[in-house]
Amino acid sequence: MISSQKQQLFISIISICLFGILVAGFASFFGSVSERVVSVFFISLIAVVGMGVYSGNSGILTFGHLAFMGIGAYASSLLTLPVRIKSTTLPALPDWLATTELGLLPAVVSAVLLTVIVAAIVGIAVNRLEGSAATIATLGMLIIAHGVTIGWRDVTRGAQSFFGVPRLTDVWVAALGCVLALIVARLYRDSNSGLKLRAGRDNAIAASAIGVKIKRERLISWILSAAIMALSGALLAHFLGAFSPKKFYFTDTFFLLSMLIVGGMTTVTGAVTGAVVITIVSEVLRRHEGGFTFLSIEVPTVFGMTQIGIALIILFAMFKKAEGLAGLKEWEERIFPIKRKITASEASKSATKNTKTASLSATNMTMQFGGLVAVDNVLITIKSGEILGLIGPNGSGKTTMLNMLSGVLSPTKGQILLGDKPIINANSAKFAQLGIARTFQNIRLFGSLTVWQNVNIAALSTNDGKDSDLRTKSAILRLGIADLIEQDAGTLSYGLQRKVEIARALACNPSLLYLDEPAAGMNPEETQALMTILSDIAREDSIGILLVDHDLKLINQLCDRIIVFNEGKLIAQGTPDEIRTNHSVREAYLGRNYKQD
Repeated sequence: MISSQKQQLFISIISICLFGILVAGFASFFGSVSERVVSVFFISLIAVVGMGVYSGNSGILTFGHLAFMGIGAYASSLLTLPVRIKSTTLPALPDWLATTELGLLPAVVSAVLLTVIVAAIVGIAVNRLEGSAATIATLGMLIIAHGVTIGWRDVTRGAQSFFGVPRLTDVWVAALGCVLALIVARLYRDSNSGLKLRAGRDNAIAASAIGVKIKRERLISWILSAAIMALSGALLAHFLGAFSPKKFYFTDTFFLLSMLIVGGMTTVTGAVTGAVVITIVSEVLRRHEGGFTFLSIEVPTVFGMTQIGIALIILFAMFKKAEGLAGLKEWEERIFPIKRKITASEASKSATKNTKTASLSATNMTMQFGGLVAVDNVLITIKSGEILGLIGPNGSGKTTMLNMLSGVLSPTKGQILLGDKPIINANSAKFAQLGIARTFQNIRLFGSLTVWQNVNIAALSTNDGKDSDLRTKSAILRLGIADLIEQDAGTLSYGLQRKVEIARALACNPSLLYLDEPAAGMNPEETQALMTILSDIAREDSIGILLVDHDLKLINQLCDRIIVFNEGKLIAQGTPDEIRTNHSVREAYLGRNYKQD
């Protein structure tokens, strides 16, 4: 069955609501024991979804999100705790807090807002880190939060149990909170912000090069995930009635992360799957931890059987199903796939025609890595509507030059002017916003996303997202990949991946386009078709193209001018005819001892 994205989301939301109603109804039918188990399941699932919103979409594993769960628990408890209990057990509370006694809803909302503020402050710091460094920082956050909780005795009762919290969370309240969290997470995943962040997860360099502001998207995800964690903590506090700081520390972090990893952190479906599997396994192992009989064999008491069992499941999942049991796609994406069709008439309405033309001049460009000078005092100009070829032996500095001209690398010295505007200190996302798009020598697609999503993200991230769908369709049609748009980009052949990467760059509506070996992996027919496309782009759209390639036939036939690098220096420039007869160029390629004709 075929559906649109809106239909998929509608199906998902309806399914989430039915899931909450049916599971809560099932628990109510079977009595208080079932209600307790299911309530804990719902609350745990909220937390798993919260962690997944950040880790699943950003690709950065977090060990610290239980700190936000703890903030939600303590804040909502303090706001609902009866005044008489506060006066006897927390006499040092500020007067406004000591005399406040709210209901569950306003207390939970207040706790979530407080957590959002804290998360925004912490997130700005964590956001400056990448990869494993960010993961370790979240672990440090958890330890600091635990220490503050124990040390702030006047508010938290320190390491002692925080008791007297009204038990207002029943199975239906927990179900409502869970449904809300699942819907928010599902909508976020396919929102523009979520899509951009998933692109950054797959390839941060490529995402930045098409205008995605990765740090901003990560911060949005971080704050949203913290809010969901706070909701989980608040509901847990009002379910238990009493808790201590260790409830929001390593043991429960391990328990929730196991759900996230086993089910799959990249989808809401994975969060639900992991929570179901780990909850069932935990309940079974917990009931047999004191020993049991299996096929007439007496199995003795095994302390820590639950943790051992969960650890084995994690290992099994990581070996056999690295993406988790649910994989990389939501269940409704598999059962109700989207089938887009792009027609030529739609593309004719597109706004992809370049409306801004600009020439670029780069002077004194130098890039030094320690003692190695990769590019040495080079001057380059690229004019609107011109195709400029950049050639040179391997290691001559061509890709380094492209990286400097696109903001991926900050040059050691030099000046870049776009028109008359200096852009030397801009990052790659800013370069894309200014109309400079590029491809890479080693293909950098968002492999887990579809062809449509790869190209559409570029359109959404530039020109304030105006006419993004039309720009996406036009770029896809121009590269002849309209029949591939719902395939995952990582599954395509090398040559087709090259086309997707060029289409993605073109969807940025650039005034300048840098192509690093665009014909690599293509057969002669595909290369010839690509040459026609690139020529049309330059002539019809007045886009300046900087083309790096080892295919000298392509360079000679396509380029208006050619510049030649050798050992980081610009050794020649001119028309293709001039370059073919240049002595320095022939020496660079053939060696000093070559024989002239």
